[in-house]
Amino acid sequence: MSLIKLIKLNPLGDDRGSLISLEEGINIPFEIKRVYYIFDTKSGVSRGYHAHKNLEQVVVCVKGSCRFILDDGDSKEEVTLNRPDVGLYIDNMTWREMHEFSEDCVLVVLASNIYDESDYIRDYQEFKGNKL
Repeated sequence: MSLIKLIKLNPLGDDRGSLISLEEGINIPFEIKRVYYIFDTKSGVSRGYHAHKNLEQVVVCVKGSCRFILDDGDSKEEVTLNRPDVGLYIDNMTWREMHEFSEDCVLVVLASNIYDESDYIRDYQEFKGNKL
């Protein structure tokens, strides 16, 4: 089973431009409890390096590009997000890393729960141990 689960987001538009609606239960597979965005990531900086015990996320690169590495403890897969009409679903207990942010990259993240520091696993060896 692939770790890369992409969600096609259908744009609506006309000669004025395009719009994409993100709706729980329609194109987002969970109840949305938090939305945040990542931007102005400096050149050469990588982010992530954690997993969540119970949190699901959908990440959309609304501008620019970013390379993701997803890891379930047994295998790793990579995907580059560079389109505002594609979301990356990240299940709980999936280690994620974000690399190669373009200068103009903006990532919007929809999360299934509010921020909870105790939900994070920030040590890779601890993550691997929890997967056994």
